[in-house]
Amino acid sequence: MAKITLLDGGLGQELIRRSGQAPTPLWATQVMIDRPGLVQQVHEDFFRAGASVAMTNTYALLPDRLERAGLQDRIEEFRAAALAEAEWALEAYPKGRIAGAIGPLGASYRTDLFPGMDIAVETYSEIVRKMSPEVDVIVFETLATLENLEAALKAGEVSSRPVWVAVTLDDEDGSVLRSGESVAEAARMAERYKAGAILANCSAPEAMAPALSAFAETDLRFGAYANAFAQITKDFLTPDPTVDALSTRRDMGPERYAGFALDWVRRGASIVGGCCETGPDHIRAIAEALKNDGHEIV
Repeated sequence: MAKITLLDGGLGQELIRRSGQAPTPLWATQVMIDRPGLVQQVHEDFFRAGASVAMTNTYALLPDRLERAGLQDRIEEFRAAALAEAEWALEAYPKGRIAGAIGPLGASYRTDLFPGMDIAVETYSEIVRKMSPEVDVIVFETLATLENLEAALKAGEVSSRPVWVAVTLDDEDGSVLRSGESVAEAARMAERYKAGAILANCSAPEAMAPALSAFAETDLRFGAYANAFAQITKDFLTPDPTVDALSTRRDMGPERYAGFALDWVRRGASIVGGCCETGPDHIRAIAEALKNDGHEIV
C-alpha cells in the first residue's frame, strides 16, 4: 500500500463548461470576473470526488498574459479572488491542501516565446513571494523547455513552501519535452535544485510512462497528471489561444483514465491527478481505483 496525493482535474475547462460562455484568451480568468463563486464550487466538487489537493485558478495570472488583455493592473485582485475561493472550498475539507499554480510565461506548449532567464526568474520570483504564504505548495506547470524549468526552479528558491515542477512532454515520445530536450536531464536538474517533486502534466496519458522511468532515477517524489485532448492543434499554438481550438478525446473516459493513473502509481508515482479535459468524474474514478488497489489518499 502506498500513500498517494490525488490532485484535482482540469479546472479551466471545467469552469468554462459550467459558465456556458464562449472561451476567450483570458480562459478561466474571465469566468472569475463574470461568475464569482464558480471557482469555489468546482474546487468543492473535486474535493468531494476524492482529490486531496486543489490547484488554484492562477495558472494564467501572469503579467504578460494580462498585459495583452489590458488587465495587468488587476493581477493582484484576480490572484486574491482565486486564493480566497480555494480557501473557502477547503473549509468543508480540512484535510485538503492548496497548491498555488503558476503557468508558463509566453504561452502554453510554445517553446519560442520564453522571455529570457533574467526576466523569467524576476517575474516568477515576484509571484512566488506573494503567493507562497497563502498556499501549501507552489506548482510550476506545463514547462516545455529546460530553460523555462530552470527559471522556475531558481525562482522557487525564494518560496517559503515546497516547490513542485511539472514538465509537458512530446505526446508521441514521453522521453523528451515538447522542446525535444531530454526528460532525464529535466529530472536531474530538478534534483540538483532540490525540488519537492517532479511531475509530467498536460500531455497524452500514453506519454507518461517513459517520463516516469526517468523521474524514478532520481530521489525526488514524482508523478503525472495528463490531459484528454485529441491533439494540440496549430490553431492553439498562438500567444492568445482559446480552448475551442482543441477537441476532447472520446476514448478517454473516467475509467480508462483511472487505469492510466493506477499504472503510474505502480511505476512509483506518489502524485497523480488530471489536467485539461478531466473533470470530477475522472478524479472520482482514480480515487476508487486507488482505494481498490489498497492505496491511501493523503
